Amino acid sequence: MRLDHVVVAVSDWERSNAFYRDVLGVEVVEIEYGRVAYALPGDQRLNVHGPGSTPHPCAAVPVRPGNSDLCFVWDGAADEAVAHLEQRGVAVELGPVARAGARGAGTSVYFRDPDGSLLELISYG
Repeated sequence: MRLDHVVVAVSDWERSNAFYRDVLGVEVVEIEYGRVAYALPGDQRLNVHGPGSTPHPCAAVPVRPGNSDLCFVWDGAADEAVAHLEQRGVAVELGPVARAGARGAGTSVYFRDPDGSLLELISYG
């Protein structure tokens, strides 16, 4: 068993699409019924709920903008993740700090998307 996709909610399509594309390197793709997803390398993606979308079914308490907490693997050093974020005008909220992830010990950097969802880049290097 492994994850296929998770959902993130956004309040502004254009702003969020640009952020996730430019900061996390996702490919913004249209999926069924005109919905949008953020494709990650390999076979992972974030399905996106936002203004005007009516996904069905959804959680009993649907994900709201700013309500997600997501961690992504950064293939370089944590200091490189900080530089990457700063070059894109994204404030680092915490880090680099030691953290435990799915692969064991790592170093993480925390920041927020435009709606306030907490995002983490973890480096296992």
